[in-house]
Amino acid sequence: MNWRIAIAYSMTVIAWGSAFPGIKIALASYSPEHLALLRLLIGSIGLVIFAVAKRIKLPDLKDVPAILLLGFLGFTVYHTALSVGEKTVSAGVASLLISITPIFSAVLAAVFLKERFSKMGWIGSLIAFSGVAVISLGNGGSLSAVAAGVLLILIAAIGESCYFVFQTNYLNKYGFIPFTIYTILSGTFFMLFFLPGAAAEIVAASSSATFAVIYLGLFPTIVPYFAVAYMISKAGASEATSSLYLTPIAALIISWICLGEVPSLLSLSGGILTLAGVSFLLWKEKRERARPIKEMAVRGET
Repeated sequence: MNWRIAIAYSMTVIAWGSAFPGIKIALASYSPEHLALLRLLIGSIGLVIFAVAKRIKLPDLKDVPAILLLGFLGFTVYHTALSVGEKTVSAGVASLLISITPIFSAVLAAVFLKERFSKMGWIGSLIAFSGVAVISLGNGGSLSAVAAGVLLILIAAIGESCYFVFQTNYLNKYGFIPFTIYTILSGTFFMLFFLPGAAAEIVAASSSATFAVIYLGLFPTIVPYFAVAYMISKAGASEATSSLYLTPIAALIISWICLGEVPSLLSLSGGILTLAGVSFLLWKEKRERARPIKEMAVRGET
């Protein structure tokens, strides 16, 4: 890994990891729906400026409905559900719950794209969901409120999973950066429903909460996507997406430093179980994909 890839990798992990405590800080003055709206609105303004400067073309009209749907699932649903969920779930635990996204992605791909989902995949999923159950029990507070928060964060993970699974054809057609811009703008469009009352919250909000919203809009919403695009172009998708493993660790450390959040031993145990299940699933998938290539190499095929 050269120094440029190392920098891009570090930026991705830190930016995504910092989003969870950033949301918690912003929620002190903003409602979850206004936080999600303003975050996406700020990010969209930055992306529009970038798109105009780079002369990125508009998508084909026939693809607009699919882009709108993917933007709604990947950004409107994800950011709204995550923000509401973090009202009752700590930032570090939220990041651990979101790390289950690859499990949902694998299941969706098996159901809708007819991709193979092995017995080992189901074992990994069972381990991961066992971790989610342990996290729920170890998060403290009202059990019903925590359960609702966990459920909303899992809905956020499902929305993000749908976005990842069904975007492939459009990524191939438009490229990673243009497609991401289209979908973020689409997600922002649906968030405009929450615009009433946002101005009043901005006026009444603390400076730290407003700074957190601006930070969330400019950095975790934009920077990691460009960093991941760079890593994919230089080191491949596997190396780029492995940053998901370190994001919860970064979130836990930043939450501890900035918020004083110390997760319970039970929550940490659940987080380890969840990450172990996800890691097991992805390891098996990677091994199964590599096997045909090795067999071809042994036979001298190309």
